[in-house]
Amino acid sequence: MPGHGKKASLKATLQSQQSRLKAKQKAVHAAQVAEQRGKHRKSQSSSKSHPPPTVPFSPTDTILLIGEGNFSFARALLVDPPAVLEHLPPAAVTATSYDSEEDCYAKYPDAKEIVETVRSRGAQVLFNVDATRLHKCPAFKGRKWDRIVWNFPHAGKSITDQDRNILSNQQLILDFLRSAPHYLAQGPTPLVHRKRRRKSSDDDDDDDDDDDDEMVMDNMSDSDAEPSIRPTPAIAGRGTILITLRNVPPYTAWDVPRLAKTPPKSSRTGDTPNPRYKLLRSFVFRRSLWKGYEHRMTKGERAHGQGTTGVGGEDRTWEFCLQD
Repeated sequence: MPGHGKKASLKATLQSQQSRLKAKQKAVHAAQVAEQRGKHRKSQSSSKSHPPPTVPFSPTDTILLIGEGNFSFARALLVDPPAVLEHLPPAAVTATSYDSEEDCYAKYPDAKEIVETVRSRGAQVLFNVDATRLHKCPAFKGRKWDRIVWNFPHAGKSITDQDRNILSNQQLILDFLRSAPHYLAQGPTPLVHRKRRRKSSDDDDDDDDDDDDEMVMDNMSDSDAEPSIRPTPAIAGRGTILITLRNVPPYTAWDVPRLAKTPPKSSRTGDTPNPRYKLLRSFVFRRSLWKGYEHRMTKGERAHGQGTTGVGGEDRTWEFCLQD
């Protein structure tokens, strides 16, 4: 029956078209699902790559700031700090400069006004404080701090030979780490655990960089909530040292963590061994968190705006406490 054959052929054609259409619709749906999953993973990845800004102080800390330059970090800490530090007593902050008061104001034209503000808030400001010879400062006698902070240390010797320049700054850091223990608060070693980035199955081949781990205290949430500013103090007890540098060459060649954890033997006969420190954590130092803070070079204002302090990378803080 010819008519029946034509109907069967048409039916088969329609079924074939419907099958192709359904297959196409499934493919489109699968592509849409894959796209949504990709966006979700990207969002999660973005959230993980930008952890909450770290505030390494608590309102109960006593804080010693070393090498303050124009004192803008001290001002940021006292005048308009992150909300978690709004009850930090100004008297708990001591801000120091290596320069004399006269030299400081000559090198940094805005320093005098900033120092007046810091002092008016009730913090202590000291000049002629050598980070490598803290015991020479009479005002430090008998005092100890919970946090000793040195942001962007530099010997400032303008040595053109890179190897000698690196060595000069390593010696500066070593001498500071040797001088500081006498002024760190005593107590138990901080107990911390690390919050590591979770990996999806698609990320299994990616390298896990432990340097990006954040220290999280036991009483803090380990959730995927929207990032927020939160204090992450090491712990009440043993004092800590915080050193911040640009995490790019030549500063990475200083190898600050190694200098702190496994320092070389002293070259001077009769010297006591260099103290050894434990690295508690490292984290991105976000300048935007400290309103009004402006990094200043050791030698003062940059000539004609041509100076540079390292290109690319990030600012990173390393926090240490003394080993037992």
